[in-house]
Amino acid sequence: MQSEFDLITEDILNHPLFIETKNLMHHGNGNTVYEHSLATAITAYSISKKLGLSDELVISTTRAALLHDFFGYDWHEDWFKNYLSQYSGWQRFKRMHAFIHGDIAAERAKEHFNLSERQLKAIKSHMFPVCFSVPTNCEAWIITLSDKIVATREISQTVASYILSVYKKVLVSK
Repeated sequence: MQSEFDLITEDILNHPLFIETKNLMHHGNGNTVYEHSLATAITAYSISKKLGLSDELVISTTRAALLHDFFGYDWHEDWFKNYLSQYSGWQRFKRMHAFIHGDIAAERAKEHFNLSERQLKAIKSHMFPVCFSVPTNCEAWIITLSDKIVATREISQTVASYILSVYKKVLVSK
């Protein structure tokens, strides 16, 4: 028997373009956009349920959370660095991945899934306070919080892994 979360998300999780996010590295230590997006959606679903939101809002929040990083490119690759190198100063800064990927993810998600304006706004603003778009609805605030919780965990694991590898090298050299 499928869980409520699975029923809400199965069409997205089985979509070929979403499956491709398994090949996009995200916050280091082997973490992918797929894993990050899934963890963010699970967290958003859990928060929405704990807050007692309506079924409609739980579904809306969970689906938008799953698509919040549906930007579809590897920003670590040379092509993105080349793209940025065309610009300098403020123009370059505002085109960095952290500032643009919410809008790109929303546009891409809109092309492939039936999303409401509220969901699109939530996807666009999930990088608050880094980006200039302030969350304006409960879905957006929950996704923003969920993304920060998951990203902090992932980045902490990456840093811990790095520190451990350096520590092991120091021990081996003694």
